[in-house]
Amino acid sequence: MSRHQLSNAEFTQIKGQYDPVALRSHSINTRCYTEAKFLDIEREQIFQRSWQFLCHEEKLRQPGDYVCANVDGRSVVGIRNRSGELAAFYNVCKHRGHELLADEGNIKRITCPYHAWTYDLDGALVTAPRAEYLENFEQKSICLDQIQIEIFCHLVFVNLDPAAAPLALQSGGLASEIMQYAPDLAALTFAHRLTYRIKANWKSVVDNFLECYHCPVAHKGFSSMIDMGSYRVTTQGIYSSHMAKARPGKNSAYDLADATVTDHAVWFLWPNLTLMRYPGRGNFMVWRFYPISATETWEEFDFFFESAEPNDSEKEAIRFIDEVLQPEDISLVESVQRGMNTPAFNSGRYMVDIEGSGASEHAVHHFHGLLLDAYQRACLIEA
Repeated sequence: MSRHQLSNAEFTQIKGQYDPVALRSHSINTRCYTEAKFLDIEREQIFQRSWQFLCHEEKLRQPGDYVCANVDGRSVVGIRNRSGELAAFYNVCKHRGHELLADEGNIKRITCPYHAWTYDLDGALVTAPRAEYLENFEQKSICLDQIQIEIFCHLVFVNLDPAAAPLALQSGGLASEIMQYAPDLAALTFAHRLTYRIKANWKSVVDNFLECYHCPVAHKGFSSMIDMGSYRVTTQGIYSSHMAKARPGKNSAYDLADATVTDHAVWFLWPNLTLMRYPGRGNFMVWRFYPISATETWEEFDFFFESAEPNDSEKEAIRFIDEVLQPEDISLVESVQRGMNTPAFNSGRYMVDIEGSGASEHAVHHFHGLLLDAYQRACLIEA
């Protein structure tokens, strides 16, 4: 049973006038953007049950390679064992709960820095100093707790839910779409990371990403680079696709004179991940939104290029994202969060069109439908 639950009356209020048909639907109630109880439900029903990005597979190619991460406040580690297989564990010693590893690297065995309990790369306990003095100490029964790990489009994901279906199965045709637009993804390498702390609910950040209705108004530079007439958004299952062509000629964002990639190809993957291929040299970006609290979000934005050192055009693109595009978006979502904390707004209409254009908000509607499914799982069973 869920520890954090909603009454049926609360669920009805949150759902409000949401309708499965976007053209006649209102958005979900702002209570789930401002009240901590909804983040508690989201942690349990969404983040602890969904596939979360760990790293590019390049980080885990050799036996002993490992990468640590925080998944909804839980320390985990992905590792390549001596047989060449991937494994993932809670990054916690079975003796006193100390974290075993930090950051990333390569090791021969996993040794706890607290009392030197040592595990092999499969998670089995190898040595526990002074254990020979104990009675009923069953060393062979002690092993690190495993979690699910999967390589998807050359990216590594983990999932805390042992019953979760594979990401490749959950995501339908997403893999074929990504590899169609980014066939060089396996060969790309990590080059840069941007991070931001945003004073807004994580869902506000996702909502903003999922529509370009605001782009001509708020993102003049971006709109000068993208042919907005070609922008189309489709939704299916647990993801949405956002596709457009680069606008030929000069723009006010960054130089595309030597671009080999001319597509703006972006995917949102439930619940908090965006995958992107922007116009320029061969590239791929992975963008994550992690809730800090009901009103704050931590954002990480990784760039993968053909070389670890970005060239001049790529540095220009990073600067544009960091100094222009992101400040524009952060200002928008922080203003929305302030507005949601007033009694003047609790729900609004989705502005949608039947063409599925970039200016349509049907992907926001799709995201909210997935949220409502998660909230409904937390509803009390009432007689």
